[in-house]
Amino acid sequence: MDTTVLSSTFLLTLLLAVGLFFFIKASVKDRTEQVKLVSEQTPDALSTKLQEYFSRRAYHIAAVDGDRDRVTFEGFVRPSWFLAIFLTLLSAVGLLCMSLVLSMLVPASSGIFLALVLLSPLTGLFYWKKAGRSEQVALKLEGVTWEGSSNLSLITVRAHRDELAAMQKALNLKTAD
Repeated sequence: MDTTVLSSTFLLTLLLAVGLFFFIKASVKDRTEQVKLVSEQTPDALSTKLQEYFSRRAYHIAAVDGDRDRVTFEGFVRPSWFLAIFLTLLSAVGLLCMSLVLSMLVPASSGIFLALVLLSPLTGLFYWKKAGRSEQVALKLEGVTWEGSSNLSLITVRAHRDELAAMQKALNLKTAD
């Protein structure tokens, strides 16, 4: 094969490998956000619903700061089997492509390069070790009067963005503008 074709194919495969590396690394990235949510329920009623919601989601109260009206819930987030297998397969395909290109560039060492595919289970192990972690949800609940309407509840929440979306949907909360 032409050297120019092999070199450009190697360069493109290398760029794809870099992208795959950062995709795998991003799969365990912390995605904690802070939002302010509004509810039409009173703070007492909403507080009870929040405690029920988080206990159903296997969270427990980790800390209560009465001075700042802040409650912190803590729970363990399990890693996803599907994502671990998916990342392992992506890694296997990426390493196979890289090893095929390297074996074309250096034909004498093709067996060694094909053995690189055996490293792909390390991706699933990396994900499994890093994704299974303890998550915290910090809540601050306040009663407010909004534009002449009855008492509303304003919640300041710091949590993982997926947990925020699930809580917002389950408790029918709206974002504060």
